[in-house]
Amino acid sequence: MSALADDIRALSRSITLPWGEEGDILSLDHVLDLSRRHGVSGRIVEIKALRLGIRPLRYLRNQQSLSPEDQARLLESAVAMVGLGGLGGTLLEVLLRAGAGIIRCADGDRFEESNLNRQTLSTPAGLGRSKTDMARERAEALNPSVDFEAENAYLTSRSLPDFLSGCRVAVDALGGLSHRLELQRAAAGAGIPMVTGALAGFSGYVGVVLPGDTGPADIMGRDNAAEESLGCPSPSVTCIAALMAAEIIRLSIGHPSPLAGKMLVADLQAMSFETVAIA
Repeated sequence: MSALADDIRALSRSITLPWGEEGDILSLDHVLDLSRRHGVSGRIVEIKALRLGIRPLRYLRNQQSLSPEDQARLLESAVAMVGLGGLGGTLLEVLLRAGAGIIRCADGDRFEESNLNRQTLSTPAGLGRSKTDMARERAEALNPSVDFEAENAYLTSRSLPDFLSGCRVAVDALGGLSHRLELQRAAAGAGIPMVTGALAGFSGYVGVVLPGDTGPADIMGRDNAAEESLGCPSPSVTCIAALMAAEIIRLSIGHPSPLAGKMLVADLQAMSFETVAIA
């Protein structure tokens, strides 16, 4: 890795950073070039640069909100997300841009026309295609440094433990309520926190479930009638996904979540947000 470090230093350049001080940066083109030359993932190049005090230019606007150490930890982290529909597609977009280093996704569904109102990965040209194929193409186009894995399958209580293995955070981006409890239990079995969210109409919730704790899936039941009758408008999907993404990033870099053991309930018609404890 010393050769990689030498090449990173040689290709970096000094600029005036947005907050006024001088600093060294590494461009995306140089990250991709070094990745090819050294036979490593782009995220490995970016982690090494951050450890050398050199900022990848594509993440410059994450700072000062994320420190260089936070950014390196995010690039080192692995997230396991179940669902690539409304919440999952928007979450994927945010996590790719933020620099989540390893993203593992699963969904056995294909896009249909009724998804176009809210699902970030859906396009008219992509109707009928698998959500995992569209997600893989988006990941490669948007952030090729990320190690992206996609499983075109509906996971079960048997397959979930392997899917979650080695990941730092589990993400419940499932549609409806039917299979959320299985994922919550699998995350507890893996000893990792789970970020969950759901919505119906202009209302929704976000929660963080620590291993062994009670979660929304324990109290919300499995009836999908609310979502089916009230619909899934895009503002609600985007809002809930953004709140979930903030917690995924926070947990991925090792910071405690203020929503652990709680639910943040949002009503976009009343513009009200309330945090409630889960007993």
